[in-house]
Amino acid sequence: MQQFESWVTSLSNLVWGPHLLILLIGTGVYLTFRLGFIQVTRLGFGLKEAFLPKPKTGAEAEKQKTQRGDISHFQALMTALAATVGTGNMVGVATAVVLGGPGAIVWMWLSGFIGMATKYAEAILAVKYRVVDERGEIAGGPMYYLEHGLKKKWLGMTFALFAAIAAFGIGNGVQTNSISMALNTSFGIPMLVTGIVLMVLTGFVILGGVKSIGKVVGVFVPVMIIGYVGGGLVILVMNFELIPSAFATIFSSTFSAEAIGGGALGAAIRYGVARGVFSNEAGLGSAPIAAAAAKTDFPGRQALVSMTQVLIDTLIVCSITGLTIVMSGQYTSGLQGIELTQASFAYFLGPIGEIIVTVSLVFFAFSTVIGWCYYGERSVYYLLGERSIVPYRVVYILVAGLGAMTTNLNLIWAISDVFNGLMAIPNLIGLLFLSGVVVAETKRFELERQKELRQAA
Repeated sequence: MQQFESWVTSLSNLVWGPHLLILLIGTGVYLTFRLGFIQVTRLGFGLKEAFLPKPKTGAEAEKQKTQRGDISHFQALMTALAATVGTGNMVGVATAVVLGGPGAIVWMWLSGFIGMATKYAEAILAVKYRVVDERGEIAGGPMYYLEHGLKKKWLGMTFALFAAIAAFGIGNGVQTNSISMALNTSFGIPMLVTGIVLMVLTGFVILGGVKSIGKVVGVFVPVMIIGYVGGGLVILVMNFELIPSAFATIFSSTFSAEAIGGGALGAAIRYGVARGVFSNEAGLGSAPIAAAAAKTDFPGRQALVSMTQVLIDTLIVCSITGLTIVMSGQYTSGLQGIELTQASFAYFLGPIGEIIVTVSLVFFAFSTVIGWCYYGERSVYYLLGERSIVPYRVVYILVAGLGAMTTNLNLIWAISDVFNGLMAIPNLIGLLFLSGVVVAETKRFELERQKELRQAA
């Protein structure tokens, strides 16, 4: 078994080697230029659509009733955030800083910036090529735009297979294990008890389908993000005099002659980009599955909303973690992972800082379990049809409990890493070859947006 684990770990390192990172970043750069830096020019509109939607009255209200979709723009965004804002925002950032130095944060920011264009393209294609399933619910995502847009069903099936398997690991067992270990360490709660509770809670939410998931995360996700970010902002405000030196450390670690000559720049790029992608999932093809379920009149409208997910996940939540770690100086202490983040918050806030991180980890990880179940079931539905959904949910619930009770998940983590990376390859192929469709849909919605502005004037 140890030999097999070593082989899978080597395979994981191969899949997530420089070639995949270059493909991910290269696709984002290409789309950024083709779309005219849409993450800058239309970010404000996307945020407004997500959090300050226009009240629908009269003809607009009637129009909204006829729009296809199962959940609102906001709920679709929260479902995607539920799956992406997780342990990567705390554990992943800490790992990047330890392995790549403070300069890794710069590359995490850059990957997040260009990842916004990638996320936009994924969402616009997901909505354009979505279908109505046998139960009258919306189904969409990379498998559908690979089949109906690119006309390569085998690529769609490949993506769906990898996504359905990856959901059990990265989206489920690894997350529930993080929850049970954190609660056991901080509060002495037995892992068996946590596992049973998580099975019940997971079942309660996901057996209701996407509408139930959308309603729960619509309340759940904003609260958990505000709680964690709030704690981080308290640290930044109370210690604002340390912020300039923290930025100086981050940028000097990235661009100094010593960093470039000593090879530190390569490590910063590798871990900063990799952890940034793990955190926001731009290019992996997971989030557009949720975007496809949104009620919307134009693919471009939901795409602009989906784009804001990366801003929230990487450029806000991950930045809070990274700045706190650098300001505390704890990254040189030998601590790693969640312990480093806990120690950094505790450095400024005392025991309450560790509690904030622990409680946030619990909520972040559980939200990931909920969001990834939807991704997994949509993927298995694409492969096997409606009859596969309930069995998949049941197995998913069982894995949530088993993951929480397991003391060693190294093999599951490595296997999930492999399939998570393999998801990205067919998705990125679709984004590159369908970029012309993305541009055309963008222009179509821009005409509609200009029309709306004239009507409002």
